[in-house]
Amino acid sequence: MNKPAPPPAVSYGRDCPTRTVVDLLANKWTLYVLAALREASAHGAPLRFNQLRRQLDGVTQKMLTQTLRALERDGLISRTVLPTSPLRVEYALTPLGHEAGTLTTAIAHWSVTHIHEILTHRESFTTAGTGAGGR
Repeated sequence: MNKPAPPPAVSYGRDCPTRTVVDLLANKWTLYVLAALREASAHGAPLRFNQLRRQLDGVTQKMLTQTLRALERDGLISRTVLPTSPLRVEYALTPLGHEAGTLTTAIAHWSVTHIHEILTHRESFTTAGTGAGGR
């Protein structure tokens, strides 16, 4: 029986193409968009732009547009234009986006689980007046 090939080694070099993927997935709006679309897909429904915008408190129209375009470009979401009047555009996760969504969901769960610890550390850090270069 053939063994599967090991995953390629992670390169931290500035020219490594995976950096663009990490940049996209590490973006807070990407995390929120993938989470919203993952939740919607659990109910069997895509989301329209304004539905996403209302759900993602604080996102600007420009930032949401840029995020959706980047996710579509990289194959994580699909954009469907419906021939209605006015035109209706819907966004949904692709299989690749569903897989990436498991990562973002894990980050969200970890954040919820550890938020009190993190806030305590932030407070201690601020109270002590320490920081990078300040020690």
